[in-house]
Amino acid sequence: MVRSFLKSFNGTRGMAAKVPEITLYFWVTKLLTTGMGEVTSDYLFEHLNPFLSAPLSVLIFMAAMVLQFYVRRYVAWIYWLVVVMVSIFGTTAADVVRVGLGIPYVISTVFFALALTAVLLLWYVKEKSLSVHSIFTQRREIFYWITVLTTFALGTAAGDMTATAMHLGYFASGLLFAALLAVPALCYWLLGLNEILAFWFAYIMTRPAGASFSDWFSAAHSQGGLGMGKGEVSLILTILIVILVVFKGGSPAPKIGLTVPGEKRTDSAAG
Repeated sequence: MVRSFLKSFNGTRGMAAKVPEITLYFWVTKLLTTGMGEVTSDYLFEHLNPFLSAPLSVLIFMAAMVLQFYVRRYVAWIYWLVVVMVSIFGTTAADVVRVGLGIPYVISTVFFALALTAVLLLWYVKEKSLSVHSIFTQRREIFYWITVLTTFALGTAAGDMTATAMHLGYFASGLLFAALLAVPALCYWLLGLNEILAFWFAYIMTRPAGASFSDWFSAAHSQGGLGMGKGEVSLILTILIVILVVFKGGSPAPKIGLTVPGEKRTDSAAG
């Protein structure tokens, strides 16, 4: 089994696309998962012993990831389960760096930004493409999920930095990151910004945008929030995510991009 996994990690076995096509529903669901992961992680931290909640979130995250790698095609509920667990786990990781180790938000934000840059560079050097349309080997899928996890940790640290360290508050932080989220979309539509660059920039910005607004909804009035409560906001967001995944789970991303050894290049890939 280990030898088979290592062989697939070397990128010698092609597979069906296991990530969704990028549509409006994708972005809406992604935003909801960022907010849900933020408030759920905070809720578990406040109501469960951290020595119980942290290992529990790690175990569920690992189980979801194993399931995602086990299936050979895009399955909407499995994919989005992994995204939700990455959101919760990424939030926990960023909180451990800040609260557990006492590292300031500015430093943790810079650290995760450098880590994300390193992951993307390594991915590009190894695979020559960062496009979601080229993810049809297990090694590329591994790079994809490492990148996703790092973006969640970076977004959490950046959102907390602007809201607390820079004293903008949750609502103003949400507006700031929402504006930054709109930048790549406008540049892509109006100025022809590279599609891959626009996608990953927007993907990073969804995390602090969604998390900031969910914190604003759930935080107490004394903390500048609406006081809805973390448990209530988490439940509402979970219901919305389930509805979107069930009815608008989407199709897998078209298989376009670099081929792998032994795989015949398709017309769509050649274009």
